[in-house]
Amino acid sequence: MNALLEPFRYGFMVDAMIVGVSIGAVCAVLSCFLVLKGWSLMGDAISHAVLPGIVIAYALKLPLALGAFASGLFCAVATGYIKANSRVKEDTVMGVVFTGMFAFGLVLFTKIKSDLHLDHILFGNILGLEPGDLRNTLIVAGLTLVIILALRRDLLLFCFDPAQARTIGLPVKLLYYLLLSLLAMTIVVSLKAVGIILVIAMLVTPGCIAYLLTDRFGQMLWIATGAAVFSSLSGVYVSFFINASTGACIVLVQAGLFLAALAFAPKQGLLRRKAVAQ
Repeated sequence: MNALLEPFRYGFMVDAMIVGVSIGAVCAVLSCFLVLKGWSLMGDAISHAVLPGIVIAYALKLPLALGAFASGLFCAVATGYIKANSRVKEDTVMGVVFTGMFAFGLVLFTKIKSDLHLDHILFGNILGLEPGDLRNTLIVAGLTLVIILALRRDLLLFCFDPAQARTIGLPVKLLYYLLLSLLAMTIVVSLKAVGIILVIAMLVTPGCIAYLLTDRFGQMLWIATGAAVFSSLSGVYVSFFINASTGACIVLVQAGLFLAALAFAPKQGLLRRKAVAQ
């Protein structure tokens, strides 16, 4: 029993669990809207596009979070503008924009001398967060959750049927940019903990798990959040004993839950479909 409780004796492990739960919860809620809207690649695009903003902010001695947010928001706005003014489809535009901005960030990173660690930017360092990082994460995650839940019905209609939302008088463009801004904020606050690469999984997988298990959006939010919180706690806990990357362990647990949902979902699971076919 003492061995099983050992991770809870270390402050950095408890802080990692708190941060993991807060980031996991807000990413899970956003994930449901992204899956419903078909914007899963948008999270990928913005998360990669923040790199040049981080490097430029470091060179100008500005807060890194400010540069990352501005860069991510620029990527989202540029994607929307190119889509609206060309015949290229949105997913293709996102692929071009985020790879271009990520490459630009890598060039800047190699040319500007800094003490930034690329591994920490790409993969995060959830076990090495400072007290200020913990506080900022909790504040931004809490604020984002409050805004999303307060506007849940409007955002749901916008994601499900933008034409109907426009017909009843909802500010569709405002909701569009609000959702992108919340997505950029979430990615920025998650960078130090799980990094650019792993935050993509946290923004996609919980919503996919819930989408397989239910047809009701309210239940989808609860299932996604529960899966994300469980993955964060168990991922941090397991990483202590196997001495592996904590962020990667969180994502691996989420992937395992997705595979379980894919196989055993009561209506959409592979086993259920096989039984019905027989």
